[in-house]
Amino acid sequence: MSLPPEIIRVLVIDDHPLFRRGVIQLLGSTPHFKIIGEAENGEQGFLQALALRPDLILLDLNMKGGMDGIATLQKLQATDLESKIIILTVSDSPQDLISAIRAGAEGYLLKDTEPDQMLSQLHEVMFGRTVISKALTHYLAHALREDSLKSLRQPSELTERENAIIHCLSQGLSNKLIARELGIMESTVKVHIRNLLKKLNFHSRLEAAVWALQQKQS
Repeated sequence: MSLPPEIIRVLVIDDHPLFRRGVIQLLGSTPHFKIIGEAENGEQGFLQALALRPDLILLDLNMKGGMDGIATLQKLQATDLESKIIILTVSDSPQDLISAIRAGAEGYLLKDTEPDQMLSQLHEVMFGRTVISKALTHYLAHALREDSLKSLRQPSELTERENAIIHCLSQGLSNKLIARELGIMESTVKVHIRNLLKKLNFHSRLEAAVWALQQKQS
């Protein structure tokens, strides 16, 4: 399996100074993380991300003034940054969760997550996994189930190769690991994922992965 950097460089974007301090102290308690920047709003965070190019970005959702978390996430996703982005928020709203995942977040964690669990989940993201607070996973599954009924998505719409890739997505594999598993180029994996998302009318790989898991269980 592809290993994350020995030291994971982190940017924290959050408009609450005390919470930023808390996260910085938590990550500073382990040698695996290094805080390289912090920002109090989306505009600052975006500029710092471009300048510092962190491995991991922790992004608040509901920031006052300027860009909120979703707008910041969308703007970051439109760049060539390869940073993993996790929404770290107090909001347990199903709509906020779904909006964040569809905008490309690799994770959605609640701020009251236990410290040890949060550190573990941040590591999982760096291994190519997507993490969501357990209390919220049923919201995403329900939303995708409803979407699937409305759009009548069918696995038969996919080619054999696309089915193999969506199976890998359901296992939480990164593009690099999918390429290795199937013996193809990583750039080819990206093309196939783009095509299958378009065919199934999904906005993110996580939506496709959850849908694939539901197909297995049905």
